[in-house]
Amino acid sequence: MSFWQHLEELRWHVLRSIIAILAFSILAMMNRKILFDDILLAPKDADFITNRWLCKLADLVSTPALCFKDFSLNIVNLSMSGQFMTHMYISVAAGLVLAVPYVLWEIWRFVKPALKLRERKYSGGAVIVMSLLFLIGILFSYFLIVPLTLNFLGSYTVSDMVQNQISLKSYLSTVVSLTFATGLVFELPVFVYFFSRIGLLTPSFMRKSRKYALVIILIIAAIITPPDVFSQTMVAIPLYGLYEISIFISARVHRQNRELAG
Repeated sequence: MSFWQHLEELRWHVLRSIIAILAFSILAMMNRKILFDDILLAPKDADFITNRWLCKLADLVSTPALCFKDFSLNIVNLSMSGQFMTHMYISVAAGLVLAVPYVLWEIWRFVKPALKLRERKYSGGAVIVMSLLFLIGILFSYFLIVPLTLNFLGSYTVSDMVQNQISLKSYLSTVVSLTFATGLVFELPVFVYFFSRIGLLTPSFMRKSRKYALVIILIIAAIITPPDVFSQTMVAIPLYGLYEISIFISARVHRQNRELAG
């Protein structure tokens, strides 16, 4: 195809992706109670499922800091149009998250004609893998990182004379950014696969960089969790596990590249 034909093809893929995002956004907008009360605002209370599990775990391992029995954030709206604009923004964000598998499929459909038969074979399941990793990352963040972060930041005070009243915008910004960022972080094995395929990453380099990767992972875990070793370990272990899986993926791709070159 000519350049303009490629451009026209891309335009239709982008258009269909935007329509999917808008459709899911409208669906989210129509289910306001589920979106806000049952999902986004649920982690702020002590009876959230993760907080209850942490209290049981705190009793087992004798770590009282993990249990937040009396925790509950006071969320307030500070502007006249704040709740309406927040409803619009969150609906679009939810539509984007829900449409991720379809958007990835549209991207793959656009790229597919340019791939060789062998490349199509190896990339055929990429959409499913990327969607699953993104979903796992979101669930991991929502059920673990978000509650831990809210409990730490929401209860932290510089003085007993200062009470925390969290704005709706600040609360939702924290929840959405953490959840979306973790979903992207869980795509690490996919990025390693493609970078290894084009020769930018090698398994030997990743093995030599283990100690640096561990330090970075511990720093990330320390930032997004309460200041106790147990909580940081709960977050750091899955992230480091992703790094080790990525080394295995890189080694397999590197071996395939050598077989093709030979």
